This record gives sequence, structure tokens and C-alpha cells, in this order.
Amino acid sequence: MKKHNGLLILGITLVTILIAGCNKPTEMPGTQPSATEGAHINDSDVNQAVRSALVQDETLKGFHITAVTAKGDVKLTGVVDNQGQIDYADKLVRDIDGVHTVHNHLSIKK
Repeated sequence: MKKHNGLLILGITLVTILIAGCNKPTEMPGTQPSATEGAHINDSDVNQAVRSALVQDETLKGFHITAVTAKGDVKLTGVVDNQGQIDYADKLVRDIDGVHTVHNHLSIKK
């Protein structure tokens, strides 16, 4: 009977350990969380940084480009002179902290 009780206690202990271990998040080998993971950047702060970058940039400061940010997704609208400026604005905005996606709706002046 003692042997049976010992096995029962051992079984319960192992099941408890397995259940507790299953509740832990797993990581893929060789991956690390990004430095900004868990640190939420406010959309208004991101939008302010985007607007500031566009206004201060020598290539784009003369154009009226509007930026709207929602959950790190930035939508750009406005009119510029050429495709190079559209591409440049896209890269400039993508490099700003907190920007996840850029929806570039800039168009070329006709």
C-alpha cells in the first residue's frame, strides 16, 4: 500500500509540474524579443515625430504632406513633384520609432 501511495504522490507531482510548465510562453530557438517589444509608443507621439521629420527635412519641407497614425500605421497624403520624393518620404517615415506600416498615398503634381 505504501508503494501505491508513493506512486500516486509521484504521479500527482509530475502532472502538476507538467501543467505549470505548459503555461509558460515559449520562444523559438535563436530568437530574441525586439527592444521595443512590450514598450508601447503612443500614436500621437509617433504622429508628432512623423510630422516633425517631414517639416524639417530639406527635401520635403516645402510640400503639404499630411500624416495620420493609428496603432503604428501611418497614412501619408499629399502632392509632391516626383516619384523620388514619394519613395524618399516613405523611407524617412519607416525609419521613425513606433512606425509599423506606411500607407503611402502621396501623388505626383500634374
